[in-house]
Amino acid sequence: IKAKPFFEILKVRNQSMWEIFAQLLKDEEQELIFTNEKDEVLFNYILPNTLEKLKKDQEKFTKEFQEKIKN
Repeated sequence: IKAKPFFEILKVRNQSMWEIFAQLLKDEEQELIFTNEKDEVLFNYILPNTLEKLKKDQEKFTKEFQEKIKN
């Protein structure tokens, strides 16, 4: 997934990445790889196979993000 266009689309559609991730859920976990324009890996995310696990990931991400922006 090209990171910059992905996040630009989220802004335009006024959606969160978690809403998109929920639409991608399947029976098995999937690895989402985000790249820059040069196809260099920026980060990856293991998309879980259930909405419950996705919500736990979202809570964890939110907590960690809030801690990082405090510092």
